[in-house]
Amino acid sequence: MKIRAGLCAVAMVAAGLVAAPPAVAADVGSATVVPIQVTGDPAKRFNLVVLGDGYTEADLPTFRSHVDKHLNTLWTIEPFKSYRSYVNVYAVEIISAESGVDCDPGLSDPRRNTVLGMGFWGGCNPGSVQRLLTVNGSAANTYANLATGTNPGNRQLIALANSNTYGGAGGTNATASGGNALSALISPHELGHSLGGLQDEYDYYARAVPGDTYTGGEPSSVHHTVLTEQQMRDTRTKWWRWLGEPSESGGTIGRYEGGLYLQKGVWRPSQHSMMKSLGFYFDQVARERMTERIAAKVTILSDGTPTNTPIGADRVVWVETLHPVSHELSVTWSVDGAAVPGTGNARSLDLRSLRLPPGRHTVTATVTDPTPFVRDPAVRDSPALTQRRSWTVDTALTTPAAGGPLAITASTATDRPVGAQDVVYVQSTHPTDRVPAVSWAVDGRPVANPGHDGDLELAALDLSGGSHRLVATLSDPVTHESVTREWAVDAARPQVDYDVSAPLLTTARPGRPTEYVYNGPFSMELTGTDGGPGQVTSEFRLDGDGWHNYYGWPTDARAPFLFTATGTDVDGLVYGNLGSGGLSVSPFAQRSPGYGRHTIEYRGIDAVGNIGPAGSFVATLIPAPPACTDVVSGRHPGGLVVSSGVTCLRDATVSGAVVVRPGAALVAERSAVSGSLAATGATAVELLNTSVRGAVSVTGTTGHVTVVGARVAGAMVLSGNVTGTTAPIVAGTEVATLACSGNSPAPVDLGAPNTVRGSASGQCRAR
Repeated sequence: MKIRAGLCAVAMVAAGLVAAPPAVAADVGSATVVPIQVTGDPAKRFNLVVLGDGYTEADLPTFRSHVDKHLNTLWTIEPFKSYRSYVNVYAVEIISAESGVDCDPGLSDPRRNTVLGMGFWGGCNPGSVQRLLTVNGSAANTYANLATGTNPGNRQLIALANSNTYGGAGGTNATASGGNALSALISPHELGHSLGGLQDEYDYYARAVPGDTYTGGEPSSVHHTVLTEQQMRDTRTKWWRWLGEPSESGGTIGRYEGGLYLQKGVWRPSQHSMMKSLGFYFDQVARERMTERIAAKVTILSDGTPTNTPIGADRVVWVETLHPVSHELSVTWSVDGAAVPGTGNARSLDLRSLRLPPGRHTVTATVTDPTPFVRDPAVRDSPALTQRRSWTVDTALTTPAAGGPLAITASTATDRPVGAQDVVYVQSTHPTDRVPAVSWAVDGRPVANPGHDGDLELAALDLSGGSHRLVATLSDPVTHESVTREWAVDAARPQVDYDVSAPLLTTARPGRPTEYVYNGPFSMELTGTDGGPGQVTSEFRLDGDGWHNYYGWPTDARAPFLFTATGTDVDGLVYGNLGSGGLSVSPFAQRSPGYGRHTIEYRGIDAVGNIGPAGSFVATLIPAPPACTDVVSGRHPGGLVVSSGVTCLRDATVSGAVVVRPGAALVAERSAVSGSLAATGATAVELLNTSVRGAVSVTGTTGHVTVVGARVAGAMVLSGNVTGTTAPIVAGTEVATLACSGNSPAPVDLGAPNTVRGSASGQCRAR
């Protein structure tokens, strides 16, 4: 195997220390390790190694864009967002002989000559499923070993295939297609398997083929059970601590049937979460497991005063910890088992202040992660989230003063802005006879810091939008030396704009979300902007359900997201469902149509983790008109009588009156009627953005009565229309007078008031 460039050579060229070599074609199979994010020594970090397969040298810009998209999305998802500082990321750019991977998308498609041997259908296995994307684990680990300092114990591999086909796998080594619209969401799902040991919550294995019934005992999976909620509480098992709480993935933590590829007999915690429906977050049960697994890959008590020999009571003892992005770790001190009060989460303890009696004593520092993501005491007390270091202190020993020059030895990275909600830290040298102090200033103004002085929680400062200058000053109380470190704080919250397809009706009122009425599928496109560099990840949620990643449309990331009453089947899954069951459901799941009023909220998360303000709009979906049997467009001389079938006026002008006979139907869209309109015993009457210069009388209709965005110069009378479960609709319409009586159900205006120049009476009287 040839290595195209070592890490050191790459760094030296980038720094301008040596001249770049002339461009030459890279050998097939050669590889370059590119550090994407380095937060510390690989031996003390969790290392994510991203490998590319099926990318020729010409395809490398594509690989880089895929890596960027996957990582930017990953950092918006908890717990990766909070523990990003625990992770080093290395991309391994491997030169492939051919573009693409095996059996993509079908078994009859060619096998490609690639280094990692990635392929769909479980590696071209007719007995597998198309979306199962496998990799040669031995080859993957060989290339991952090029990332110096990483090893199977401290890293997780994820191999990206040069493909736009949906697919991935979550074995020991995770895989995902690089360029599918959903690919960046496949990655965290597969890491849920590979890193978290989480199971699929699907109720099918082959798409569109319903799973059977679970018949085994209590599953070992932390997020599947056969127990009732009460049994979980009584036995204090599974997710009993989270029951009844709002789920991070929408809805409420409870007990929902289906999972482990089966429809019946087994239950999961949430209606939908990342392990069931891509786009949603991990729910609390899965997030707790992922937090434990990430923390278990590092040592949260990363360094400290050596413990190999006794130390004197005349010195300072210290520890160093890791630093999550979202919160501080907790440090407490004890002597001979008794807590030392007033240490204030300090990483150093001056033993002289304890006035220890003569003899030997045991001093212990305990580092704990207080994250609210974990509730299980066994997890909290495990080595992943709680670690201790103890020293034997002998009061007979004398400690020589030692320290060396004052210096900042580690800190939050300064090569990119930090977010306005981040925790920023500095670590210093450790003299034996004193504790260097840290002070903080924002834009030249000192800021109070009630926590450990080496950590600053920016969220407490409530910084307003824009960029700010943060400075930490480290001072030596004896020598009066000082050193500083500076960061740019990006406090500008990203903005997201939306664009929707043309509605039947738009209603805009001051101080309220814009409302739209649709009588068929409608689409939404979200576009995020931010003042800083990097990707803005847009999200939306439907009717207060879980926040959902905006990825465009499953078949095309550039296409808008499509909402319909019962969703759209794409490759055996349903997307954009306004009905029961949520946005994404299996196609065999029973769901009622989602007609009615829906609130859609949207927001953005920028590259440093700032979450933008949520905007919203309201979309009301009404049933579609009946199918046309006759279409009239353009000019129609004279009046029109509709005797049978469904006559549709589309951009038509009728020079006279319109009469609809019993059993017939009229649908008028963007049309004009110069006379009156009368319908008696019709099956449906719909006036959509249509004008009528005379009066309108609709009586005894048995189906839809829909008047939206119409203009009626005369009186409108709706009487005796018995339309079943769908109420007559009169919304956003201008009319001289409006009289409604005997209609069942009573007419509704969809929240879009009508303009009635005269009186409104009966069921339509002003309320």
